Amino acid sequence: MNRIVSFTTCTALVFALVLSPLDSSSADDRSPENPGLLTIDDYFELGQVDDPRISPEGDWIAYTVTRENLEDDKSRSRVWMVQSSDGDPVALTTDGESSSQPRWSPDGRYLAFLSARDEGKTQVWSLYRGGGEAVQLTDTAQSVQSFEWSPDSKQMLLVLKDPSPEELSAKELGDDYEEKTAPPWVIDRKQFKADYVGYLDRRRTHIYIFDLATSQSRQLSSGDFDDSEATWSADGKFIAFTSNRTADPDSNYNTDIWIVAVDAGGEPARVTTNPGADASPAWSPDGKSITHTATSDAVANLYATQHLAVSSSGGNSTRVLTSELDRMIFNPRFSADGEQIWFLLEDGGEQNLARISAQGGLAERVIKGEDTVAAFSPGKEGVLAALISRPAMPNEIFIFKDGKLEQKTHTNRTLLSELKLGRVEKRSFSSKDGTVIEGFVIKPPGFEEGRKYPVLLDIHGGPQSQYDHSFNFDAQLFAANGYLVVYPNPRGSTGYGQEFCLAIWRDWGGPDYDDVMAAVDDAIKRDGGDPDRMAVMGWSYGGMLTNHVITKTDRFKAAATGASATLYVANYGHDMYQRWWDQELGQPWEPEARARYETISPFNKVDQVVTPTLILGGEKDWNVPIINSEQLYLALKKLGVETQLIVYPGEFHGGFAPSHTRDLYQRYVDWFGRFLGSK
Repeated sequence: MNRIVSFTTCTALVFALVLSPLDSSSADDRSPENPGLLTIDDYFELGQVDDPRISPEGDWIAYTVTRENLEDDKSRSRVWMVQSSDGDPVALTTDGESSSQPRWSPDGRYLAFLSARDEGKTQVWSLYRGGGEAVQLTDTAQSVQSFEWSPDSKQMLLVLKDPSPEELSAKELGDDYEEKTAPPWVIDRKQFKADYVGYLDRRRTHIYIFDLATSQSRQLSSGDFDDSEATWSADGKFIAFTSNRTADPDSNYNTDIWIVAVDAGGEPARVTTNPGADASPAWSPDGKSITHTATSDAVANLYATQHLAVSSSGGNSTRVLTSELDRMIFNPRFSADGEQIWFLLEDGGEQNLARISAQGGLAERVIKGEDTVAAFSPGKEGVLAALISRPAMPNEIFIFKDGKLEQKTHTNRTLLSELKLGRVEKRSFSSKDGTVIEGFVIKPPGFEEGRKYPVLLDIHGGPQSQYDHSFNFDAQLFAANGYLVVYPNPRGSTGYGQEFCLAIWRDWGGPDYDDVMAAVDDAIKRDGGDPDRMAVMGWSYGGMLTNHVITKTDRFKAAATGASATLYVANYGHDMYQRWWDQELGQPWEPEARARYETISPFNKVDQVVTPTLILGGEKDWNVPIINSEQLYLALKKLGVETQLIVYPGEFHGGFAPSHTRDLYQRYVDWFGRFLGSK
């Protein structure tokens, strides 16, 4: 039930009263000497930097830049590279095609990437370091999901979903293939839906080995299981991967780390035996160990803290290195000498780059504070590339060397130099029961002490996630429109330990409601928030908590709830979360379980709502299906509450087409402006 990430969006909706921006300068009038306010159109000027990959020699960093194009209504990623010493970035792929996942060959001669050129299937392409055009390497019937070079640069592992009969026919017949009426879905699994996919059948995702000399591939893993996160051992003899190979994988989240011999093949060997989820494997340089994440609580799996562990590749031991830390860790990777393990660490509204001895001990936060590290790529001799965001800067590429950071890309420098952004401040305050809660406030540009500002409470999704110091376009856009934007980390958020996260277990809209209301009251007291002009919004679980808010209080003059749920039992068997519902609330035909569903469903208190509410969602969302938005809309309409339902055709839970993104932002601005009034 994750939120549509920080970048969301919206055709103009005309209302009589729209909240005015703080100055009248247009985007055309802005300059570094005369900066103006952030606008919706600026979203489409921003380049979203991602996926840094440092070359084997450490002299270049490859990365992607994604831009939203309103002209053809598409989002495209382009591969770039920049020197780790000096020099300007160089575009490696055309801006007319989308390319992603840049990966250096270990010998440093080639850079491969994924692309679906000419509207075909996504395949692996390669560029020679010396120059020239990209060459297509793979030609599979189905799209390539991910790939990785072998250590000798002669092979690749591919992660592919089993091809459908239609894909095989299209591959075999080529130009002679004709589309026919699709056959029915034949479903015999418990897990039979997934967002961005739809109905699931017995086709699974497996590992293949692709030989570059012969252009031939062979399947390495098989079975009624999904295999992912595949990675080579340093000697190229084994591949480690993540898979749930329990007797009934559709009923639990118990993924484990497995290894399989590249040449011998055969049945994979299980490395981990933890009853919770193990994932994100990475080999030690000597091949004796695999570092990975480990979740110990198999019951409250989705609320459990994800720790860093090291397992013997022989499968006879596992050591958890961060059990005392009680914070979420991600993406562990051995250093080049195998002595340390790098990882990302969530901690109290920060996302740090940290490291720990491979033997255990205290974790050291290497990049912390307002430098939010979204990704990293280790290189030689302790040098690494990092993807870093700051409150006033979207993600950019940095080099970390000898304890110092150096920014290498400035993708959005020109745009940012022309903008007056709101000041971001981190806050700490007490909730109703005395629990200390943290969050952030963005003050409107030109904020004046003593003046009252309309308040916008923006609730994150998940609920297992957190707001941090990274650039938040949504919040900055609302600040530019005159709002004091409050975005807290209520209970249920990660970054504050397992007890804090687990506090909303079977109690959605309970302590987290108290926490977000405390955040609003703190902003009113401390920052001049106007208690008579407040709005609340959220997407996914943020929308679900918004629904709780409007059933419990009339303090908000407007609300916007996106991709949300209200009558929770209606989702059972309709969304993709059958495992989650079973584990947390139980099976709804059992009286005790059914009572849990009904107790925490805001739909059962919908007659208490008086707040004008904008309801939004994607037509094909199987994460939080649109049925929830339809039910809430019809209930409010019949109760006489001012409301509107916006359904985006063909869209899933997030990642909308640019025109829909623009429409979404505009509707937010207009709806809040209509009910909160002009400045």
